[in-house]
Amino acid sequence: MPLQTLSLSLSVKSPPMEIVEWIDEANRRREDFYEEGLGLRIPKYVPSNPEMVYAAIYNLKKNTQLRGDTFCEWGSGFGIATGIASLVGMEAYGLEIEPELINRSRKLAADMHVPMTILDSDYLPEGFDESEEMGGKELILPEATMAGSIHPDYDGLDPGEVDLFFVYPYPDQEEMMMDLFDAVSTHGAVLLLYREEGEVDAFLQTKDNDDDAWDS
Repeated sequence: MPLQTLSLSLSVKSPPMEIVEWIDEANRRREDFYEEGLGLRIPKYVPSNPEMVYAAIYNLKKNTQLRGDTFCEWGSGFGIATGIASLVGMEAYGLEIEPELINRSRKLAADMHVPMTILDSDYLPEGFDESEEMGGKELILPEATMAGSIHPDYDGLDPGEVDLFFVYPYPDQEEMMMDLFDAVSTHGAVLLLYREEGEVDAFLQTKDNDDDAWDS
């Protein structure tokens, strides 16, 4: 896995008002979601710390550690991180499969006039799968990829064009999500990985684009 760990600063001055308002409104609606008992129906939805996510994305951009401005959140939930990325100037996409979360995140974005796109899509592109192993989840690559006959796609969004991926996986999914990033990203892309302990790590894709089977 040719991934390089990036130095990541989480030091930042007070966020601008539009970020504060976005986080406050998203948190309010998230609390309503739990008060309505919907958290029991979608138990896998666990939010990250939005202030920390803002600091990470802001500093990656400020320190010119990103090659471009396309952002993709794997498992976007309420789209909080997706909205933050949009508000710091990125073309932001979120991938989500739960209809309730898709609808709520799209309404939040519309009500707050935040330009972002929530796609009804799994983070595993067509042909990819995962398996449950003793050490946690493992990524299963599509056999067709080895022959160069399949290209990963997220409902029209090419993961090879994404400059910054963000994900908050369960602990047993962390290695798998890093493998997924390695499989679908291209040279210069960055993965922002939020961990259960409240830590954030950033990884740079260093492989040559010629190594991608689907580019043949």
